Amino acid sequence: MIPPDRPQRADARRNRDTIVAAARAAFAAADDSVPLEGIARDAGVGIGTLYRHFPTREALVEAVYAAELDDVTGSAPSLLAKLPPDAALRAWMDRYAEFSARKRGMMGTLRAGWSAGRITPRTRERINAAITAILDAGTQSGAFRDDVEADDITSMLLGVFLSTAQSGPTDQTWRLLDLLVDAIRPRNPRDIAPTSTTERRPLKR
Repeated sequence: MIPPDRPQRADARRNRDTIVAAARAAFAAADDSVPLEGIARDAGVGIGTLYRHFPTREALVEAVYAAELDDVTGSAPSLLAKLPPDAALRAWMDRYAEFSARKRGMMGTLRAGWSAGRITPRTRERINAAITAILDAGTQSGAFRDDVEADDITSMLLGVFLSTAQSGPTDQTWRLLDLLVDAIRPRNPRDIAPTSTTERRPLKR
């Protein structure tokens, strides 16, 4: 026999998912200062229902952040199933760029939650794991060099996003991501002049 509270739990889960989806759309269009009443209205629920699931704005922002991070990190296997590793990495970078742009509007609220000990920011660890899966496939296929670490790519991505952060991803963002992918392709030994650390010219001051 189905427990009598099973339909209520299912309804509650649907309401929660609907609220998170509405909040994601609202924050993407603006930032986390969007009135919660408007999010509840967009979700088709009362403000009381929203507060039952998310007692504070911080709780809702953290749920949106977690859902979007799940989408980004979880997309690596499906991209690899459809695309060669280099194309999969480039498509994944686009998703990460969009995620980073949306996250900027939430960072003040997120940091407050992290400082309060509500959640642990494991974002970098999860991003590195997604990149590692694509790098491993690319190394095996010969699409990528075998001396690149996932965290190296994460560091470069963060540099790209910070340097083009004024208004979200731009044409320059996409060009820099193209250059990043090109940088980890196998190098042709004939195109590389032999050098050593002792032969490098000192930087001009």
